[in-house]
Amino acid sequence: MPLPPRAPAPSLPQTLRRCVAEAIGTWLMVFAGTAVVAAAVLAGAQAGLWQVAVAWALGVALAIYLTAAVSGAHLNPAVTLAFALFRPQEFPRRLLLPYWISQLLGASLAGISVLLLYNPLIQRFEAQHGLSRGEPGSQLSAMMFGEYFPNPATTGTAESALTLISPLEAAAVEGLGTGILVMLIFALVDRRNTALPAKYLAPILIGLTVALLISMLAPLTQGGWNPARDFGPRLVSFFAGWGEMAIPGPSGGFWAYILGPLTGAPLGAAVYEYLLRPAPPPPPNP
Repeated sequence: MPLPPRAPAPSLPQTLRRCVAEAIGTWLMVFAGTAVVAAAVLAGAQAGLWQVAVAWALGVALAIYLTAAVSGAHLNPAVTLAFALFRPQEFPRRLLLPYWISQLLGASLAGISVLLLYNPLIQRFEAQHGLSRGEPGSQLSAMMFGEYFPNPATTGTAESALTLISPLEAAAVEGLGTGILVMLIFALVDRRNTALPAKYLAPILIGLTVALLISMLAPLTQGGWNPARDFGPRLVSFFAGWGEMAIPGPSGGFWAYILGPLTGAPLGAAVYEYLLRPAPPPPPNP
């Protein structure tokens, strides 16, 4: 006897669906990226910065493919701010705060996921290198959560290394990287941009943009370009025992990973909107 057809599942309200998609997409992207860094630091799983950058690119692209049809796949408070300021016809400004909360939630859950999975390896790493969690030098084990400047993996954690980059300089690097990223995002999703007729390639190219920026600038700041990506896992590390090494950080500059991207993103969007965006097509000839 055939079974009766199943009733359609009740759908969530549109705003809630968007926020859930942003939380899940941000979780997937940040989990992929931070887990790759953890694997590289704790197990030597990646050979060099480029392999880490490519893994980040895949995580970004897959998260965008997963959620773009629902929420637009911002997955980044800086991207959301840029769209709210320059594309309000595409992104209602009333969704700015709900998106930010969803992105931070997803990034924090990603940090928790990495902590639960890798904590035994983190403890072994700390024992092998004589690190005391929360003490100077322990950013070597915290760098898979929040980010540090200069990159502890390349410059070490000595006081002389910490003076190479100031918090303001780190914010400028993060702003520059985020500005370039948002400028490219605006170009790749712009319907007027006929240089990319296959729009389904946009997530891959956005991911590769992230990979390029990591390869260029990660030795300086580890390459965040995303306040949620940094602050969510950083909160997890703060409560997991790293304390002041996580917030405010060795140089008191954790804010660079928030202020830098939130400043750079609108600047990158403005460059595209006012200097590079193609003109709209002329009206049809009657």
